[in-house]
Amino acid sequence: MGPAPALPPEGSVISTQKANGWPTLLFLGSVAWLLIDGLMAVPVKTFPPSKVIEWEERSFSGSTRYQLTEVDGREAIHAVCEDGAASALYHRGEIDLESTPVLEWSWRVDETFSGVDERVRTGDDFPARIYLVDERSVLRWRTRALNYVWSSKELEGADWPNPYTSRVHMISVRSGSSEEPGRWFTDRRNVQADFRRFHERELKTLSGLAIMTDCDDVGERAEAWYGTLRFVAEK
Repeated sequence: MGPAPALPPEGSVISTQKANGWPTLLFLGSVAWLLIDGLMAVPVKTFPPSKVIEWEERSFSGSTRYQLTEVDGREAIHAVCEDGAASALYHRGEIDLESTPVLEWSWRVDETFSGVDERVRTGDDFPARIYLVDERSVLRWRTRALNYVWSSKELEGADWPNPYTSRVHMISVRSGSSEEPGRWFTDRRNVQADFRRFHERELKTLSGLAIMTDCDDVGERAEAWYGTLRFVAEK
């Protein structure tokens, strides 16, 4: 926006009319810039822990305990899995991957499982995972999913088909017990690009997502904390 034009000399009708109209011009200019700024704003879809705790629980075996808490000065979902439980907090609802293809989330895991092979059914447990679904309600066999997991054994960046079904693909985002217990990590993945790479699908929308801490296959106790999940535009 260029410099404001000078006001005319005081004492004339013209100068009075322009002077009285000047605040109006400034106001209208401000509104115009706000509208432009709003149109240019980067879209974001946010799920804070206070909303995640309200998601539907889906049980595979018993119930993982999910509680809304405050830890390290931040709001979080505290997940504790015991006695061979496996359940998730699931959100069903379309998420626009055209404008917000990137998922950004924070999580914390202090200890992982010991001596597990996560590529076989007896080791298919994770202290923390983010579950993303392209659901087909009619042709269910065409449903596909991605799991971003905090792995106990697999290296960061590793990927493999889920041992129970090839319709789910696993991606190790974090690995191993934390060298700094209590430390939070923030990670980002391009969900649209990952579905293209691992399922050969060009998704415009995502059907749903979940958080999940499970221990039904391994049988050990698992604990994790989940912070805010956000879908944002690619930088």
